[in-house]
Amino acid sequence: MPDPAELDDHILVASFKNEKMKEASFTKLVSKYQERLYWHIRRMVVEHEDTNDILQNVFIKVWKNLGEFREESNLYTWLYRIGTNEALTWIEQQKRRTSVSLSDNEELFSERLAAQKDFDPNKIEWKLQQAIHTLPEKQRVVFNLRYYDEMPYEEMSSVLGTSVGALKASYHHAVKKVEAFLTAD
Repeated sequence: MPDPAELDDHILVASFKNEKMKEASFTKLVSKYQERLYWHIRRMVVEHEDTNDILQNVFIKVWKNLGEFREESNLYTWLYRIGTNEALTWIEQQKRRTSVSLSDNEELFSERLAAQKDFDPNKIEWKLQQAIHTLPEKQRVVFNLRYYDEMPYEEMSSVLGTSVGALKASYHHAVKKVEAFLTAD
């Protein structure tokens, strides 16, 4: 029996290709995936405004390309790939724009995190965010996809274009680094 979510996504894609149903199906797609994509991107870039800008770019790309989506992967996987790539591109642009070193970039993310309205450095969720932002970019993405989104390695492989074995190793190293950060005084 097919997964109802995949069947629903297949119907969304098919109805998007029908000119009369295009806008309604796109609105449904945005409604279905906007929150999940928002939090996926937000964990990468930290600030709400930046996340909204990136998410808008994601949905513009989806609008432009959904008609050519061949459904060789799940719609969810395709959307995450676009979201991840847009967020990583934004991060790279920020690095170039500010021409900061890697350690300065980690410090910049820590400052952005600390500037968040509800920031409390004594709460474990904020310590976890600080720990995650000390990880190298690739490990940070893998950690977020696995830990927060509970994405299977096979789907992650499709999103990131990396082998399952490499992803498992990245996640293992990321977990060890996060644990070390959280247990250090």
